Amino acid sequence: MSKLIQALLVTVALAMPSLGWAQGKIAVVNLEQAILQTDFAQKRLNEARNREDYKSDKAEFDRLKEEFDSMVQQFQKDAAVMSQEQQQDARRKLSSKQADLEHVAGKLQSAEQEVGQALLQEMSPRVQEVLQDLISTEGIGLLLQRGSVIHADAGYSITAKVTDKLNQAFAD
Repeated sequence: MSKLIQALLVTVALAMPSLGWAQGKIAVVNLEQAILQTDFAQKRLNEARNREDYKSDKAEFDRLKEEFDSMVQQFQKDAAVMSQEQQQDARRKLSSKQADLEHVAGKLQSAEQEVGQALLQEMSPRVQEVLQDLISTEGIGLLLQRGSVIHADAGYSITAKVTDKLNQAFAD
């Protein structure tokens, strides 16, 4: 996702006249957060989460998580009275259950990332318009991606403004 965001910021930066960069305020934006917090994105994510394959994977994840947590508690409770062999066997079972859990979690994460990537591509033209509008109306001379900044006070962030404008743009 970050390569698309970086490309989007570079495109916006190159589209701005060089004189506009000479003066103005500095702002920071987290485009991924701005996009994923829009009503449009939330609707798409909920649609993905309501698909049968996602629900099935989520139910399996929940079941595996509950089993894993129960096994951990049981191991912690009984470890002091277990033989070395029993402890090793319990650790192997825990490791196997954890691997299963991570596999299913990866499937869930992958499904959400696919939706996120599609959203970023679909919303990219509107995001560019919104950024250009905010840059000109706010008098922004330097716009930085949040992930590239070590520190920025909340007052520098325009992420919420981008989300609001995207909500307005996609409500039409």
